[in-house]
Amino acid sequence: MVVLNRIYTKTGDDGTTALGTGERRPKYDRRIAAYGTVDETNAAIGVARLHTKDALVLDAMLGRIQNDLFDLGADLAVPERDGKAERLRVVAAQVERLEHDIDALNDKLAPLTSFVLPGGTPAAAYLHVARTICRRAERMMVELAAQPGEPVGAAGIQYMNRLSDFLFVASRAANHDGAGDVLWVPGQNR
Repeated sequence: MVVLNRIYTKTGDDGTTALGTGERRPKYDRRIAAYGTVDETNAAIGVARLHTKDALVLDAMLGRIQNDLFDLGADLAVPERDGKAERLRVVAAQVERLEHDIDALNDKLAPLTSFVLPGGTPAAAYLHVARTICRRAERMMVELAAQPGEPVGAAGIQYMNRLSDFLFVASRAANHDGAGDVLWVPGQNR
């Protein structure tokens, strides 16, 4: 359990922050940027959820995802190290649940005949914003993983990859199961 009884500590005033291991890193560090962008994804989903309260199944899915994103932040904040006790990690079952949720939403949608422009209902538009932030977080995690001595769990990267797919399908579901999708018309404004 987490107990936060004091919000400001002043320890970050020098431009550093602590990982879950206690190690201090600059606030611009790739690992800090990666889990910060995961947090940004979570916040964007929170905004989208302001518009999904009547879509009970979708809103419940988004609520589970928000919790998973906190798990992922904790995973990234405590890098895996040999000989250290395992901490909270994103696991394959979370990725599989996302795949199941994608399939459940996608089964109700007609196949696409064009790319979809972000828009439609407010929920759909915000889900597209969350999707683009999610893609950025995924890129940052992959970049971090490519650095020597900066392990990132494969399941975490897979989760973010699936999450961007989920958010796309969810945006279509929020657009009246695709009926309100705004389709790209190539060359329309020539």
